Amino acid sequence: MVMSLDFDSEIFAKDIINVADGKESVIKGGRDLFPLVHKVFADVSQIGVIGWGSQGPAQAQNLRDTLKGSSTRVKIGLRAGSGSADEARAAGFTEENGTLGDMMDVVAESEIVLLLISDAAQTQLYPQMFEAMAPGATLGLSHGFLLGHLTSVNETFPDHINVIAVCPKGMGPSVRRLYVQGEEVNGAGINSSFAVHQDVNGKATDYALAWAIALGSPYTFQTTLESEYRSDIFGERGILLGAVHGIVEALYIRFKAEGMSDDEAFNQTAESITGPISRIISHEGILAVYEAFGGDDKARFEAAYVASYSPAKDVLHEIYDDVRCGNEIRSVVNASNRFDRFPMGEIDRTEMWVVGEGVRARRNEADIPTNPVTAGVYCATMMAQIDVLLEAGHPYSEIVNESVIECVDSLNPYMHFKGVSYMIDNCSTTARLGARKWAPRFDYILRQQAFTALDGNAPMNWELMESFRDHPIHNVLKVVGEMRPSVDISLS
Repeated sequence: MVMSLDFDSEIFAKDIINVADGKESVIKGGRDLFPLVHKVFADVSQIGVIGWGSQGPAQAQNLRDTLKGSSTRVKIGLRAGSGSADEARAAGFTEENGTLGDMMDVVAESEIVLLLISDAAQTQLYPQMFEAMAPGATLGLSHGFLLGHLTSVNETFPDHINVIAVCPKGMGPSVRRLYVQGEEVNGAGINSSFAVHQDVNGKATDYALAWAIALGSPYTFQTTLESEYRSDIFGERGILLGAVHGIVEALYIRFKAEGMSDDEAFNQTAESITGPISRIISHEGILAVYEAFGGDDKARFEAAYVASYSPAKDVLHEIYDDVRCGNEIRSVVNASNRFDRFPMGEIDRTEMWVVGEGVRARRNEADIPTNPVTAGVYCATMMAQIDVLLEAGHPYSEIVNESVIECVDSLNPYMHFKGVSYMIDNCSTTARLGARKWAPRFDYILRQQAFTALDGNAPMNWELMESFRDHPIHNVLKVVGEMRPSVDISLS
């Protein structure tokens, strides 16, 4: 059963959208709402942004720009000797103007503390953070990982602070890039979810909504902190990062074995997904990819979809179970503790990605093919992820953002621009680790099960196509798509 949530705000007018068999309350953003953001934060003298990783630079700059002319200061908090200090200074946050300081000092003096350091660092530093925060202050998270960790060690947040989350459905660079592009387009940005985990002063909901709007979110939907970290950690190991990496690696090898040249195999896999397939899904939905094919190509899509759906769903269920029971969170902490001996290695030096450098240099967007087999495998994996989240009861907006919108509007454009590492390694440490861990599993299961079925060596469940055509997610994407700004991310 899909989660049912609702919220009230005295400042922001909410919209009710019809999604599949239910309704959701959302906030539609836009620069016309920035004066209301100023109003919400009128009693906040300082918002402390702790960390300068994937999300920190984008959120700090977007908040600063949105709050320009108000009495609220945005200040960066970093550890002494942090290598990120010069980057923060280059962005205009300096000790001289009072917008850059020691991490714990900024935590202690800020009414709102946005904790944007890495997940592993949060698990190490949270006791000091909690001790430093003033009673009645607000802790803001952009990921529920810390809740998952606290649950695993039988601890909780202090009961004298608000705990809220605003979670942009895209990597930090996308959050900043679309905000800047949106200067000419009201509401351009990355969608966000929000959650209120603790509200000690009655202001937590409005603080969260104002934060999301200040980041440029076109629409903001409600979730819980637990639901967010489950869907987020799961999603980035799935179709957002790990699965798409495994899919293109497996298909590249298959297409070469069928006689394609190196360049053509790259065109028919990675280029096809990050180019026309992503554009169609972004603007018209998943079903539109299927409906664009005819004749033999439609039959090839159907066969690839049916062959791939169940193997992909098998791995996706395993990922979700590992996230839910805490195994994946412990895996991230353990891997982070090994970085001094085993740092993350490069993931774009295999033949495929070396070939891709040349293909991108000669690219003509109009010539990129929409390969029906690639499309079938990709859409099957995306739909399998959607179904795992539906079965687990996640709200529809969370499902489509974590399984579709973040893929095609935020992440895939980065792979299209400079390759798989440029996409994955612009994300959080948690996401980077998860993609590296699970991509090989998708590669393996597609070769061992999906492709053998596609070659006629295993039975096919053709009823999956009817389920795909009639799936309620297509209606949800249509409704959500109506709130999409008219601007696409530009990286060139």
